[in-house]
Amino acid sequence: MSGKYLAVSMRLTLDLLEAHGECVMDQSGYSTGVRQELLCMSAATIDRYLEPARRKNTLRGFAATTAGPLLRNSITVRRAGDEVEGVPGFFEGDTVAHCVPVLKGEFARTLNLTDMITSWVHTRSMRNNAHIHIRAALDDAIEAIPFKVTGLDFDNGSEFINHDVIGWARDLDIYFTRSRPYKKNDQATIESKNNHLVRRYGFYWRYDTKETLVLLNELWPLVNDRLNYLTPTKKPIGWSTTSDGRRTRVYDTPRTPLDRLIDSGILTPQKEAELITYRDSLNPAAIARDIDRIQQQLTLHAAEITRTLEAAELAKQPNAHTGIRPAKRPAS
Repeated sequence: MSGKYLAVSMRLTLDLLEAHGECVMDQSGYSTGVRQELLCMSAATIDRYLEPARRKNTLRGFAATTAGPLLRNSITVRRAGDEVEGVPGFFEGDTVAHCVPVLKGEFARTLNLTDMITSWVHTRSMRNNAHIHIRAALDDAIEAIPFKVTGLDFDNGSEFINHDVIGWARDLDIYFTRSRPYKKNDQATIESKNNHLVRRYGFYWRYDTKETLVLLNELWPLVNDRLNYLTPTKKPIGWSTTSDGRRTRVYDTPRTPLDRLIDSGILTPQKEAELITYRDSLNPAAIARDIDRIQQQLTLHAAEITRTLEAAELAKQPNAHTGIRPAKRPAS
């Protein structure tokens, strides 16, 4: 997480690390003084120390959304800025294609959901975006999310705009909406999560084997725990004007999705206690080690294949330095 969020969650992180024996006083350089320095460290200083760890691969993905004209006109359009209910339960959703560098063939897709009020996330990868896999991933989300899902907003992809998924939502009394075509700002929240959740943790490799699919679904529960229980987020609460007259967004105090969920008051006392107990059982260092282990295995399985395919695709491109000469006309 960035410095501005880590500074807010530093006390919780250190408490959990100490509780699980990862940071022991007067051992391995950790002490009361070091703890106090960490608690007082500014967000900018944290970012400066962590900058080397944030250098990422330069590979990029493709947009694999195909329009689903069937039923599209019968579904309510939700635009950027449209209000949602003031209680948790309305999720934006999208799929991310692990296809780099070509869209040909079968490759894994990851369903990503995020709650608009609390920023609670749920992620699961599938073999492809066939309806049966989308339904299974949505069923898994309903089971795993610790509060009622009341609404879902997707883009216009045919994996979502079809009788099967719409009938599923109707049977569960889930309000179903879609964004406008080619208007990514209508789903700004989930587009952001696709980047700093799926791509940041799952990289830009091509995943098209059973082994990598299994690894992805071992990775996402760890990432979801880190983001839902340990990572603060901030939400826009209005607008203000700077000293030079520019309009600027105003955000609330960063809080974890769990804290926001508790503040909403929709949880029963038993469920709230259960989630707090689960959070206190989490070991941030163990989560980090497990994430790193799985990421290394994903890279081992997919990096060489991805780079080979990328080289083959680049070889097909014209040479930008020599240009393309027009064919000579035959003599008349």
